[in-house]
Amino acid sequence: DGMNVLFIIVDDLRPVLGCYGDKLVKSPNTDQLASQSMVFSNAYAQQALCAPSRVSFLTGRRPDTTRLYDFYSYWRVHAGNYSTMPQYFKENGYVTLSVGKVFHPGVSSNYSDDYPYSWSIPPFHPSAEKHENDKTCRGKDGKLHANLVCPVNVTEMPGGTLPDIQSTEEAIHLLNVMKTTRQKFFLAVGYHKPHIPLRYPQEFLKLYPLENITLAPDPWVPKKLPSVAYNPWMDIRQRDDVEALNVSFPYGPLPDDFQRQIRQSYYAAVSYLDVQVGLLLSALDDAGLSNNTIVVFTADHGWSLGEHGEWAKYSNFDVATRVPLMFYVPGMTTSPVSHGTRVFPYLDPFSHIGGSVPQGQSKNVVELVSLFPTLAELAGLQVPPACPEMSFGVVLCTEGRSIAHYFNISEGKVEQGKEGCDGTERCFNEEPVALSQYPRPADTPQWNSDKPRLKDIRIMGYSMRAIDYRYTLWVQFDPSNFSANFKNVHAGELYMMDNDPNQDYNIYNNTSHDWFFKKIID
Repeated sequence: DGMNVLFIIVDDLRPVLGCYGDKLVKSPNTDQLASQSMVFSNAYAQQALCAPSRVSFLTGRRPDTTRLYDFYSYWRVHAGNYSTMPQYFKENGYVTLSVGKVFHPGVSSNYSDDYPYSWSIPPFHPSAEKHENDKTCRGKDGKLHANLVCPVNVTEMPGGTLPDIQSTEEAIHLLNVMKTTRQKFFLAVGYHKPHIPLRYPQEFLKLYPLENITLAPDPWVPKKLPSVAYNPWMDIRQRDDVEALNVSFPYGPLPDDFQRQIRQSYYAAVSYLDVQVGLLLSALDDAGLSNNTIVVFTADHGWSLGEHGEWAKYSNFDVATRVPLMFYVPGMTTSPVSHGTRVFPYLDPFSHIGGSVPQGQSKNVVELVSLFPTLAELAGLQVPPACPEMSFGVVLCTEGRSIAHYFNISEGKVEQGKEGCDGTERCFNEEPVALSQYPRPADTPQWNSDKPRLKDIRIMGYSMRAIDYRYTLWVQFDPSNFSANFKNVHAGELYMMDNDPNQDYNIYNNTSHDWFFKKIID
């Protein structure tokens, strides 16, 4: 009888976590999970947008195969009847359960979170979710607003709660049901925060005095950034508090003090999320399930916090595409856990001091599209086959590949990301790379540049991240037949990570780098 799976997926969480080296954040529970896990420090989403990223990693196919770049189509109808990761576990005898935001709700998951294909029982959505965008944020004027920055008194909220609190309660309830019925389970828990609005219990602000909050290291729009690469963060501009600032479109910077407030609230929302994770993992201990449950923790994509003069997701930069990714596998990432041992005692971020180091860490570049085959292998299921070049008609295959072989490293070691490729992975010059992409409606920022609908896409930015560079080509794209024309390049970006870790100095047009393009084209 195989292992259970607890799959934690967080909305819009970039790796601002202690276990990823962030010195400011307080995330003791996630750090404690990392201390028992294999942590990937170079994991990337395939598109920095909720629905396309989630459908991609839940099916193990890239956005060009799901044909979802926006929110408005269901892959089974529009692209191919692809099996999903939870569906595969369900077909292999697991009870599959969904709590919170796992699939993106709406048409992209058939208004049902892909039930009954993916899940054994209808997915749970917290009732407080419908108030997310209501006017629940008390402003300086004492009135309620629909703000971006939104610390709240939870007792004053509709129902006296928040969505992620409800999701944690439901997930804990389901863990206890599974313990009682002794069924093998795959439980996916999707947390909403730190997705906007940054609405979280106000006490978390105490962890982050404003004087400790800095601006992004590069809060300006880089001189050589092609205009097509820039995302104008429309969703932020539409919040009441940002709208009141009258910031010019598309590049107008937010005032410094407000940038600090956004960053402060993002961190506070992460600590609130960390508490939910702590309560959930502590309940896994309580149910006696820590010794036979794999725990995965990741996010659908990152979120810019002022870097490059940008906010939100909607781009190909690391800040938008890089995600936390860790796997706790009892007996593999830890020595065998005896029944009843506490692996995840709850840690209070308000009193807990001190960090913890990841159990094992891999610097290899990996992709979220590899989650499906990796989890199958870790759970002892047959790994879905690699997809053929054209796989629209193939029900079960994966365009990712299992990264389980990266786990076999000795304790506490950091594995360098320079190992060779075995022929199955996305490789250039024998090194693993991650592919991400982002569509645009035009060469210059428009009102719909962040989230163009399929019919309005004219350019696709294909981006390749290796351990030492990020290389992006913005090419002509025809939405009527989903074709990209690499002979028609609108713009390019090249950042060398060694001397430009923040991706501020685009050297694509520097002729001295011809060797580099030859290396890629060869």
